[in-house]
Amino acid sequence: MSNVLNNFLTENLEQLKSQGLYNEIDPVEGANGPIITVGGNELINLSSNNYLGLATNDELKRIAKETIDKYGVGAGAVRTINGTLDLHVKLEEKLAEFKGTEAAISYQSGFNCNMAAISAVMDKNDAILSDQLNHASIIDGCRLSKAKIIPFNHSDMDDLRNKAKEATESGQYNKVMVITDGVFSMDGDIAKLPEIVEIAKEFDLITYVDDAHGSGVTGKGKGTVKHFGLEKEIDFQIGTLSKAIGVVGGYVAGKKDLIDWLKVRSRPFLFSTALPPGDVAAITAAVQMIIDSTELHDKLWENGDYLKAGLSKLGFDIGASETPITPCIIGDEKLTQQFSKRLFEEGVYAKSIVFPTVPKGTGRVRNMPTAAHTKEMLDNAIATYEKVGKELGVIK
Repeated sequence: MSNVLNNFLTENLEQLKSQGLYNEIDPVEGANGPIITVGGNELINLSSNNYLGLATNDELKRIAKETIDKYGVGAGAVRTINGTLDLHVKLEEKLAEFKGTEAAISYQSGFNCNMAAISAVMDKNDAILSDQLNHASIIDGCRLSKAKIIPFNHSDMDDLRNKAKEATESGQYNKVMVITDGVFSMDGDIAKLPEIVEIAKEFDLITYVDDAHGSGVTGKGKGTVKHFGLEKEIDFQIGTLSKAIGVVGGYVAGKKDLIDWLKVRSRPFLFSTALPPGDVAAITAAVQMIIDSTELHDKLWENGDYLKAGLSKLGFDIGASETPITPCIIGDEKLTQQFSKRLFEEGVYAKSIVFPTVPKGTGRVRNMPTAAHTKEMLDNAIATYEKVGKELGVIK
């Protein structure tokens, strides 16, 4: 290793550790369910985004295994050569049905969706109005496009309107897009989509919603756009296939012309091998489950409400979450990491979230109850929170 690189890494890693900003990665020994094993210890798992418990669903596992026997473990090529299997076509038809759009396109990850879609439509002659708390993949997708990025205060519709007016009336930009998460993953609040759509109509903005944490969770499972009945008003609906859906990948849903454009101009679609067949079949079946029944969705919300009520009663700051996402906001980064470590030692796996994922001074433990948790598991977790919270002086 060069001396320059060695010095850079040593100095910066030590600095992160001293500030409580270094994240330790814990390998999970087995399935990522409501109870996980880490380092030989069984723990109540409150850190997974497996919202509906579908990552370990027996029927989906059976479908994936049978599909691998027929199609193999990989698609074998990029989509535009001969990597498009009939399975991919069926998936994208099902995703369009799920999101209430004319068409959809699948990608290898939700992160890839934002890298692909934003840069395929926006360029250096355009501007993007982006919520300040948007996900990192949105930020990187905006940067890749080379469009002018104009951040607006989180869910501040007055600020958005003022900046939309200024951008569109300046005459500097060919197109202006407004982009937001549907559900903000660290706080659990929901974007003000009706107000955003109203502003977009007034100033002819392109509308773009990343609903990675809303699909399967809001709108009776159909997502945040469906929650507000705005399927006809949103140009881009983005989602992941690795959270509520339980597998891997991402998608963009919208008008057929938009999807046709992405198929010929979005680089991750053009230059990455297609999603593996076993995954595609499992995803399609998972989407159908969510379309057919709200049972898992309802159980998720029941568990989320139960955990939030328990932690709030104890005196923890759970922010203003409007979804099952339950942050326990502590503030100080070192205390947050210590709190998470003590939870681990007491049998609860709930990871600390600190800068740069959230702003400095807003460290929190992000809890994610799922449809697979039992009340007994949640009661045990709440009791552990009480013990650790009092021990560390977070609650009285």
